[in-house]
Amino acid sequence: MESLLQRVLERVVRHGSLDVILASGRRVTLGDGTGPSLAIRFTSASWQKQVALDPELKLGEAYMEGGMVVEKGDLAEVLALLMSQVGLMVPSFTAKSFMRLRYLFRRLAQFNPPDRSQRNVAHHYDLDGRLYSLFLDADRQYSCAYFETPDQTLDDAQLAKRRHIAAKLLFDRPDLSVLDIGCGWGGMGLYLAQNAGARVTGITLSQEQLGVAQCRAEERGLAARAQFRLQDYRLTPGRFDRIVSVGMFEHVGVGHFSTYFNRVAELLADDGVALIHSIGRSEGPGITNPWIAKYIFPGGYIPALSEVLPAIEKAGLLVTDIEILRLHYAETLKAWRERFLAHREEVERLYDARFVRMFEFYLASSEMAFRHQGMMVFQLQLTKREGVVPMTRSYIAEAEAGLKAMEKANRPGLRLAGE
Repeated sequence: MESLLQRVLERVVRHGSLDVILASGRRVTLGDGTGPSLAIRFTSASWQKQVALDPELKLGEAYMEGGMVVEKGDLAEVLALLMSQVGLMVPSFTAKSFMRLRYLFRRLAQFNPPDRSQRNVAHHYDLDGRLYSLFLDADRQYSCAYFETPDQTLDDAQLAKRRHIAAKLLFDRPDLSVLDIGCGWGGMGLYLAQNAGARVTGITLSQEQLGVAQCRAEERGLAARAQFRLQDYRLTPGRFDRIVSVGMFEHVGVGHFSTYFNRVAELLADDGVALIHSIGRSEGPGITNPWIAKYIFPGGYIPALSEVLPAIEKAGLLVTDIEILRLHYAETLKAWRERFLAHREEVERLYDARFVRMFEFYLASSEMAFRHQGMMVFQLQLTKREGVVPMTRSYIAEAEAGLKAMEKANRPGLRLAGE
């Protein structure tokens, strides 16, 4: 199997410099010698065989289990080298066969009725809350930040993201009712309650996130304006002036897109505005990476716009604005990865060394997917009729300026980005 792994890697690594030390001790040099010199080592013939046959799943498992060790450079550099080239050629017949099978059964893998959705959410979001405090920003924003300048801090970029979304939701009068689908730890909803004067209902399927969101609302004196529930979007009653969903749509599943947007249409007031913020893929429909699906986000799927827009149209919603955020998530993930690795000993005390390697692989591979494999973030603004949103986009910058002033008024002494 040594020769099979060598052939697979030779098909992938055409550029750069990678030494592969096989379990037998033999060293294979790959690439054209450009870039940083990197080296990995396999600890057993079994892991070599598994990675050769199914690299999309088994490379991550090999790193988690100690079957592949980075000897020179770091994991992020190795993944950048591999993932910047992997799309040029399918590495093997078996890898291509696995890809086809996974595409064939993707709807089954993403079948997410309410009870299964809650189990999937618990798998990732009900981890020890101390873990997320180690690498997220102070507001616990677990989605793409909005970097207004290259040197902006993560905390400022996450605040800018909330402000940017709020501006697109068009809070043109006080006391608008807002539904936050997938509210996380409550940051977006609390921002809208405090700075836009909204009445917010946040829903989540995570017990851990719900408890934190409710405590934060009480601590900030916003419990009357921001209420949080453990509830599925399919079971939420009422009508709302505004609907926002940040980083939740990736958990819906391709077979449930119509259900999702039909519910948005049912829940949105006739003169309402909705804003959906989600990871997307630029290269058309695909499959969830099998390692990510198994260990990180079971039931999840990153959609292409060509899959999303038909469901919106059929639901009777109008797309009034689309914005694509390209490398913003790569920079977000880089910041998360650096913070995570700075606290790896603390994470290992919470869990174990295998968990640390798993999470490092998740953050590094996700970052490189945004840098090299066509992943992006889209923000879709939706309404039910024409004339709800201004004719030009100048209102967004104007609203952001007003929100920025409100942030400062609500937090005396706060130094805002750009000042």
